Amino acid sequence: MEKQRIEYIDAMRGMTMILVVFSHVCGLCLGDSWMGFNDVFFLFRLPCFFFISGWLFEPVREPAPTVVRKKFLVQIVPTLIFLLLLAPPPAFFHQLGTTKGGYWFTFALFVFFMLHLLTARLGTWWRGIVAIVISIAAFSYDVCYNSSFTPPQWVSNILGALSFATWRYYLFFFTGTLAKRHFDRFLRIVSTPAYITVIVLLFIATAVLTTTAPPHGLITAYALFAIGGLTGMTMVFAFFRYAAPLFAKEKVMGRSLQYIGTRTLDIYLLHYFFLPRILLQWGDTLRAYNSKPVEFAVALLIALAVVGVCLIASRLLRLSPFLARWLFGVSKPQR
Repeated sequence: MEKQRIEYIDAMRGMTMILVVFSHVCGLCLGDSWMGFNDVFFLFRLPCFFFISGWLFEPVREPAPTVVRKKFLVQIVPTLIFLLLLAPPPAFFHQLGTTKGGYWFTFALFVFFMLHLLTARLGTWWRGIVAIVISIAAFSYDVCYNSSFTPPQWVSNILGALSFATWRYYLFFFTGTLAKRHFDRFLRIVSTPAYITVIVLLFIATAVLTTTAPPHGLITAYALFAIGGLTGMTMVFAFFRYAAPLFAKEKVMGRSLQYIGTRTLDIYLLHYFFLPRILLQWGDTLRAYNSKPVEFAVALLIALAVVGVCLIASRLLRLSPFLARWLFGVSKPQR
């Protein structure tokens, strides 16, 4: 039976995917990762993505070995294929560290699926504690590595292969599973004006502190990371749910965002091939305007163009059942 899709969730996912491409356009095509309000989007972009991933994973009721096999074919195999295409050997073997040549997200997501399955028998509170401990440990390792301590090389290699530094985002994945499991309670939070007001104010305060006075202490840095992510993704979810009629399939914007939301893996795997890095020479010219709205508009237009090209490429590749299976992990081409 086909899963019933929630339109505003797909639209939210589509918006988040656009922001991912937007971020890479800023850093890889225009030479400044923090231009065009990207320093603010950074606070909630990936937390939103992992929150939605946890939300969508929670209803799975298949045996664990079946889930592992399916997730491996969808998350890992296509990623390795695209990484091989992007960086053929011997460069390929140098891309298997923490960032995986930019493809760390799918590796981390696969690990999160496994962590969720391994802790499934624990109570909710214990699972929450595990998620917090994992997140803090990964964040601390990433911040302190090579500054406060240097682990043995074999330890660094193992943690790099596991993309351990990115496990900080497991907190948001777990929150997604929790929100789905206690959906009514979560809806009461995002539907109560007093709660949302506090959440928005906390996010604004976090954004101001992060962008104007970057924290130096580990505890402060993690607190801003966690608070910014939790409040940001809750705020975005509340907005998309409240404005759900705007993101319905009857609306052009809603239909477009939903389609992007159902092709996030395709876009993520393909977009590195279509980023117009030739624009790097024009980055200084854009920054000379000293206007974040202008930077945002230019980077967004480029990101939308890249997403559009990715969708065309995805549609063409999915016409082949073989390519659809091995490149995007689907059994049948979806048209």
